[in-house]
Amino acid sequence: MTDPRQERLGPLPALIFSSRWLQLPLYLGLIVAQGVYVFLFGKELWHLIHETPRLGEQDIMLIVLGLIDVVMISNLLMMVIVGGYETFVSRLRLENHPDQPEWLSHVNASVLKVKLAMAIIGISSIHLLKTFIAAGSLGGLPFCTPEALAATVEGAKATCSSLTPQGVLWQTIIHCVFILSAIGIAWTDRIMQGGSAKAKPAH
Repeated sequence: MTDPRQERLGPLPALIFSSRWLQLPLYLGLIVAQGVYVFLFGKELWHLIHETPRLGEQDIMLIVLGLIDVVMISNLLMMVIVGGYETFVSRLRLENHPDQPEWLSHVNASVLKVKLAMAIIGISSIHLLKTFIAAGSLGGLPFCTPEALAATVEGAKATCSSLTPQGVLWQTIIHCVFILSAIGIAWTDRIMQGGSAKAKPAH
């Protein structure tokens, strides 16, 4: 008796099913982007080590937060690459691999959406914290033009700021919107899973 799962697909279903491989270059491109972030992390780390004697506590804190930001974006990339490939392209067959990520064993589109939303909130939190730290030294400084900002970076003392109270407020509002969106996604998925669980006994 022939296993139905091993039957050959018709030409059109086979073409449609094979179209999932068109996403492969996208995931390979994200791997290249991951390499770019590794280079950026090394560059920022070298800057921190090399300039430590001349940096103040706040400057060091901002650079460290920048490093954490790069790591969190890299984690987001890995979730998209590994989880997206496993969900939408092909199985990685890591069931018995000792280094298989814990979350990959139960990954699906819903789980991936929630994890991505949480990762985006984490990245937004780091950016918001950097903004709050930098905003603490505004002290009524005027807004920087691009030329003045470049001169400020090269100089020893800040004469203007790239932040405005309105900009800080909008960044806070956007962060709150991210949180509400993540709550909405998680709540919607919970309702859908509850509906699916109730529908199974009926069959």
